[in-house]
Amino acid sequence: MKVYYFCACIPVLRIRGAWGKGRLCHCGTERIFHHRVWLAAVLLFFCITTTAGMTTATGMTTVSGNTSSNGLASGDSLQDYMPKDCTPKDCTPRDFSHMSDSVPADRFRIRQLILPTTLIAVGTFGVYNGWFGSVRTDLRDDIGHMRGNCYFHADDYLQYLPVAANVTMGMLGVKSRHSLKERLAVTATAYIAMGIIVNVGKYTVKERRPDSSARNSFPSGHTATAFMGAELVREEYGGICGWSAYAVATGIAALRLYNERHWLNDVITGAGVGILSARIGYWLLPAERNLFGWHDSNVAILPIVNTSGYYGLAMNIEF
Repeated sequence: MKVYYFCACIPVLRIRGAWGKGRLCHCGTERIFHHRVWLAAVLLFFCITTTAGMTTATGMTTVSGNTSSNGLASGDSLQDYMPKDCTPKDCTPRDFSHMSDSVPADRFRIRQLILPTTLIAVGTFGVYNGWFGSVRTDLRDDIGHMRGNCYFHADDYLQYLPVAANVTMGMLGVKSRHSLKERLAVTATAYIAMGIIVNVGKYTVKERRPDSSARNSFPSGHTATAFMGAELVREEYGGICGWSAYAVATGIAALRLYNERHWLNDVITGAGVGILSARIGYWLLPAERNLFGWHDSNVAILPIVNTSGYYGLAMNIEF
């Protein structure tokens, strides 16, 4: 069986065999390409694109046919979204205008489990299935051939970027769904859930890392952290912010493969664990509100400048 791949930037790229060793690419100079890397990239891109697309539908909990013109679920009223210590006369409901036709995602919906559990199931399948095992091993070898000894360990630090963005963007004036203390509570709860799930997997499965340095490869904690933060950003800020956070998370997953720290199925499961952990954080938020008696708070950051040349920032938090 012959398989031909064509790319606009590559005049000729011919690959023989479903899992062959790759052939010659003519682009002015001769370079060797391994098509399993292309296949893995397409697979990873498909998973992440599906992740971002489906979480937009399931994470925001769009209820088709059960929402009114103001975006509330059938049977809900504006009073449901007002602080408990006020009346409609002197209070205004929380602003959900930027969540058109969606209900608050703090409520548990079974549809929210579809995507993360699917990713976790696919990744777990890769641990025990022989065919998937051969695929991930060949992918590891091909990436190693391309990489050589040139490692890039930025993923050790960039994994926290989406999480930090979730907390700080609202403080800098970007409109968010929740107050600062609620974002902190959701992030802390999600991180605890993610840590428990990841460590149970690592010390139960005891999968050897691709570089044989340890037996704690499955699932990828770096990937879980990045996707947890990406889902939090998507939920809080939506739009371009959410897609950008998912792009960063995808890059982290790719770097874990590139640096020979994880197998393909490790990062797929890590993405599912991260998204599920973020959902757990939101599901438990109503209970935390009731437990601590929280109400809305406002945060403002203002610049300070005086005639003597002093510059700074002032933060005001109103609970």
